[in-house]
Amino acid sequence: MDAMWMSFAAAGAIAATALATGWAQSRIGSSVAAALAEKPELRSTAVLMIAIPETMVVLGFVVAVLILLRGG
Repeated sequence: MDAMWMSFAAAGAIAATALATGWAQSRIGSSVAAALAEKPELRSTAVLMIAIPETMVVLGFVVAVLILLRGG
């Protein structure tokens, strides 16, 4: 029974971070497109702003792995 709940917890950790990243990137992507249309020199900043939310999914994956490994 505990293995089932740990699987749900691990899936929830990844699902929550994936949904949050998708939402953040949808907002950032449209803003970056508008900013780059006006100031093309902001390319490096734009790449960083799009890449930062992706670290949330990586951290969610790490949390999921830790949940599964600590569960036995």
